[in-house]
Amino acid sequence: MKKGRVVNALLAIVFMGLMAGAGIAEETKPSVMSSVEEIKNALGMSIYLQGGYIYNFQNPDSQENGLRVFDHKANSFTLDLAQLIFTKDAPMGGVGYKLKVSAGETAKFIHASGLGDPGDAFDLTEAYIDYVAPLGKGLKFRFGKFVTMHGAEVIEAKDDMNYSRSLLFNYAIPFTHTGLMLSYPFSDKFFVSFYVVNGWDNFDDEGSSKTLGLSTGFTPSEQVSLILNLMNGREADLQTGIESTRFLADAVATIKPVKNLTFALNGDYAVQKDSAPDGSDAKWYGIAGYVKYDFSDLFSATVRAEYFKDPEGARTLTPQTAKEITVTPEFRVAKNLIIRPEYRHDWSDQKVFDSSHDSADKKSQDTIALGVMYTW
Repeated sequence: MKKGRVVNALLAIVFMGLMAGAGIAEETKPSVMSSVEEIKNALGMSIYLQGGYIYNFQNPDSQENGLRVFDHKANSFTLDLAQLIFTKDAPMGGVGYKLKVSAGETAKFIHASGLGDPGDAFDLTEAYIDYVAPLGKGLKFRFGKFVTMHGAEVIEAKDDMNYSRSLLFNYAIPFTHTGLMLSYPFSDKFFVSFYVVNGWDNFDDEGSSKTLGLSTGFTPSEQVSLILNLMNGREADLQTGIESTRFLADAVATIKPVKNLTFALNGDYAVQKDSAPDGSDAKWYGIAGYVKYDFSDLFSATVRAEYFKDPEGARTLTPQTAKEITVTPEFRVAKNLIIRPEYRHDWSDQKVFDSSHDSADKKSQDTIALGVMYTW
């Protein structure tokens, strides 16, 4: 606990110092600003800020949005993320790196086990070193802590099509891994990555063996891309804590039939041995579809619909079939500033949503949100 508090204090100091520096830079002369930009570019430094407000039409006394993770707070303004990032791409025969430190509400839910205390508002999200060996087209070695390759979405909303995260991102896949990854691009259209890691969201290895993963990507044309991710290893069951073999298959297909139109499809299937209440295997699986249209350089809109089945409650802790549909307009109102209003309807075959007078007494919920994202 003491170690966690020291780490948090150091991270807070880093954030405050850099944010103060950014504020000073705004008031300095152009020559100084130029120097700041040069240093920023040399370090590969950027700052990302994300926040929003979510209104739940059921006005739950618990102030919780059911089946949500990052955006779980109802009827509240929230600072989702404040991130400091340093990154450098590794050249052929050279070294690169990435360091990403996160703070805010989202940081509380992406902690890797063994790194930080649950509920801490600070997180060391990524910290890795890349080396590209001059073999063929370049064999990349990555060592450290990095975000997962699974899924169609990522932790930062700016790089997603919607403001809220999908059920699949919240429950079907891990967030981060710690270990070693090897990647090789056989051509401009095909790559393969193999990795051995401590497991799902584990900084320390909690299993009796390492988790193995394989990721392949195929881009037959500019309009089509396909990614397949496989992962297998021993993981602790969320309900019992008992360790058993867990397998995950994840696929993402992206199609752009015309310049301004994007279709995406994400499917996940997972099974954990002997972890169902009756001693059988527990499974969870689902599919999410996205349609995005760019009306102009300043405005676009996305519709997401998905289906997620958790028959043994292995991930949501309630045996259920859940669905959602989300409509997200996007306004790019200034350089690096994105504003997204959003309407979302969630429903389940079980009563898992709270009302204004009770908990878990509704089978559906409706929310509207306003998300703001800025990158410097």
